[in-house]
Amino acid sequence: MIIILGLIILIAAAVVAVAGIFTNTGSAHAVNGAFSVFGHHMTGSTGTLFLFGIIVGAAAMLGLGLLLVGARRTSRRGIEARHALRHSRRETVAAGKDRDDLIEQRDSARAESASAGRERDDLAQQRDDLAEQRDDLITGQKPLTTPVPQDTETPGTEAVPTDGTHRGLHLFGHRPAHR
Repeated sequence: MIIILGLIILIAAAVVAVAGIFTNTGSAHAVNGAFSVFGHHMTGSTGTLFLFGIIVGAAAMLGLGLLLVGARRTSRRGIEARHALRHSRRETVAAGKDRDDLIEQRDSARAESASAGRERDDLAQQRDDLAEQRDDLITGQKPLTTPVPQDTETPGTEAVPTDGTHRGLHLFGHRPAHR
């Protein structure tokens, strides 16, 4: 808005100055003669003519100053907008890198979770196999691959009774459920 106002004032001052110059040329328009602008005759001394020149010059300077201030303001806004755009692009790139890092962390956590799940399943299978072997030994369904002499016992264990009951060591701290 300031640019438009400054431009209008500058153009008006230029038109008045040009009209005053071209309508008062030649020997018929001496300084001591009548001075006219847009058909309006101005009379007076050379001082009055000089005063009108100062007023027209001041109006021209005011218009030019407003024009330059408006142009500077527009230029500054453009610079700020470009700076904000560069900053926004940097933030977007940083956010993209953070997102990629989080995706990578999520994928590695999923892979670790899957491997831990496989390990857990393998350990559970080993536990079940050991429990089954223990149950088979306790109930006497499968003979031991290497016979253990009855007179020698492994420290911390008891001999398995032949009647199918077991009163000794329980692996994993509990007795298995009957099947």
